[in-house]
Amino acid sequence: MSDAVDLPGRTDTVPEAELRKTDLGLVPQGEGWFVLNAREATWIRSEERGQDTDFEGGQEWTQLGFRIQVLGPGQRGVYHGERGQEDFLVVSGECILVIEGEDRRLQAWDFVHCPPWTRHVFVGAGDAPCVIVMAGSRADGFEVVYAVDEVAAKYDASVPEETSSPDDAYSRWGPEERIAYGGWLPS
Repeated sequence: MSDAVDLPGRTDTVPEAELRKTDLGLVPQGEGWFVLNAREATWIRSEERGQDTDFEGGQEWTQLGFRIQVLGPGQRGVYHGERGQEDFLVVSGECILVIEGEDRRLQAWDFVHCPPWTRHVFVGAGDAPCVIVMAGSRADGFEVVYAVDEVAAKYDASVPEETSSPDDAYSRWGPEERIAYGGWLPS
């Protein structure tokens, strides 16, 4: 008698994805599993929004989004809520979390849980970069609303009017660029 379990959709093995070497770092390509050190990945940078990893690369992750974001003092996202659950862990540094119209100061090892549609934004604070590990569900598809909020506006992190378009929400800020890792993660 076999101890094998029949798992729908499961093949004998899951292939290893290719890690394509570029001038800016390694980029995952195709389907499959991989191991990638964040210092070897490509990053995305914006003067206003800081920098974050691009672990997804050429793959399309439909179940879970995952990244590491590094915010310098004053760098921030835009106040928003998403269809899927999101969770965050501050690994180093300090930031301000604006959540449902309230602001909270966070430090290393603070964990934030956001059920679907919880409106929030992170703003770098203190005198050093803040490193945040971010994970969000994509199981029901990606849907977002960027909301107007007075408290977020104090940190220049609110839209002037509600929108569901990321391009509209970030249009007043400079472009993002792909970059190589720049030494900002703690050792």
